[in-house]
Amino acid sequence: MLSISAYAQEDFLAKQYFTDGDYEKAVVFYEKLVDKHPRRTDYGEGLVACYQQLERYEDAERFLLNKIEDSNAFPTFFIELGYNYTLQDQPEKATVYYENAIKKIDENPNFGYSVGYRFQKYALLDQAVMAYNRATELNPDLNYDYQLARIYGEKGNIEQMYQAYLNLIYEGRTSRSNVLRNIDDFISEDPEDTNNVLLRKVLLKNAQKNPDTLWNELLSWLFIQQKQYSSALAQEKAIYKRTGEGSLDRLENLGQIALEDKQQEIAASIFEYIVDNSNSGQVRLNAQLHLIDIELEGEGKKKLETVEKKFRDLVEEYGIQSRTLQLQIAYANFLTFKKETPAPAIAMLKESLELPMGRTAVAYVKLALGDILVYDQKFNQALIYFTQIQKSLKNDVLGQDARFKVAQTSFYKGDFDWALTQLKVLRGSTSQLIANDAMQLSLLISDNSLEDSTQTALKKYARADLLAYQNKNKEAIEALEDILQNHKGEKIEDEALLRQGQLLETQKSYETAEFNYKKIVEFYADGILADDAHFALGELYRNILDKPEKAKIHYEKIIYNYQDSYYFPKARKNFRRLRGDIIN
Repeated sequence: MLSISAYAQEDFLAKQYFTDGDYEKAVVFYEKLVDKHPRRTDYGEGLVACYQQLERYEDAERFLLNKIEDSNAFPTFFIELGYNYTLQDQPEKATVYYENAIKKIDENPNFGYSVGYRFQKYALLDQAVMAYNRATELNPDLNYDYQLARIYGEKGNIEQMYQAYLNLIYEGRTSRSNVLRNIDDFISEDPEDTNNVLLRKVLLKNAQKNPDTLWNELLSWLFIQQKQYSSALAQEKAIYKRTGEGSLDRLENLGQIALEDKQQEIAASIFEYIVDNSNSGQVRLNAQLHLIDIELEGEGKKKLETVEKKFRDLVEEYGIQSRTLQLQIAYANFLTFKKETPAPAIAMLKESLELPMGRTAVAYVKLALGDILVYDQKFNQALIYFTQIQKSLKNDVLGQDARFKVAQTSFYKGDFDWALTQLKVLRGSTSQLIANDAMQLSLLISDNSLEDSTQTALKKYARADLLAYQNKNKEAIEALEDILQNHKGEKIEDEALLRQGQLLETQKSYETAEFNYKKIVEFYADGILADDAHFALGELYRNILDKPEKAKIHYEKIIYNYQDSYYFPKARKNFRRLRGDIIN
């Protein structure tokens, strides 16, 4: 036991001293360890590294020459000896031993990984490529495409890198998402970017050589990154014609991506294609509901009448049944939030609750019904439904969402203490979005209850927030203006500025919204909403006002000053896109 303990201590001290840069002490322990365990390559390599750090190259050379005399010497020792000569600026000698290491692969192709990886460690990339390729020539079952792709990327051989990554996907040797994440670092949104053009060229070459829907899928992915949704649609149609109904979910995803990017025209084309081609009632219905959402982007009373007729036609076609809950919920939301007639919507969803369905489906209907009851200011009835969901699906995100709605509804009705009780539980939610919303609302209530025991400003804010929830945005903006005029200097001011700014954007009053956000970053730079305001400004400048340089400034503020922010990942991505980064 004593010898094992002493050995473990020597092992620990050798590594610790080396990590600390105390090579004089590390070398003493490594010499002992090598003496006691001569076949341990890690100790031998540790000793060599110490010698090299201490510039004792002759000691390293003597040790390594002795090692490679053994016919069973591990090939990395040849690389270490070559590198020892490189450190002494003796490239001819180094090359001899690098070549000897590669020759060792002929004896055993499985050495390919160790040899290639060691060459990579010393940035000897050409030798690493030779090692990996030699191993796979001798044993085609070996695959080093991932390692080769990384090397080609480092060397700037982008076309070869793409092909190596694509080989991995085609042969199913790694997950597609991992590979695409690596490729994404080399492309941009610009279709004319050199790397984008190269990737398209490589994909088309593979498609011509070996027709497979994989290449259509990857071309579609590239076009989506470039926001060329029409080109992506052409690829998805080709996939559908070869694979049938099973690929329509890909088209639905493409439509949703286009919608999120505000590309309504192409999104409509995608959903119309699904309606015309799908044999599944559910799939067709979802597409038809998306088309209605797109139509509702327009305004006017006549538009609402047209949409309502479409809803009635869909109800007549599909009926009120368990399999069409999405139709009933969408129609109820339309009647409430667009037509401002919650009564028939409430009646419809209560009828839906009589249908036979599972616990989760019941929760979805109750959640929608609760939302409509809140709109109708029937807060207590809404709270009953939200609480039922919360108890039924305790550990589900849907249950957590219901708990947040309990807090939000309590906030609207002025029961701030009960709202806080619910929010404290939610701050540890598994959903980052719910946790973030819970934290914001919790801080809003607590911060504005301390210095104002009557909670006057908070009650006004709750009323304004309810008006916004009811889509009464002009009235909400006026209610928030009342707070800004009559509660200047109070803690609620930055909250009112932010919320009003968001609502002003919906009214297309972009300059006024910009003023609000700038006021927050100027006067409340240390407040909890500073990152929200910076992100809002970044998005406004990037998407609406077409001022990319200004957008970069605000994204950069989040990157460097608010690294714990919910917006950090999006800000970093948008900043890099605007800067035109290609990250190798």
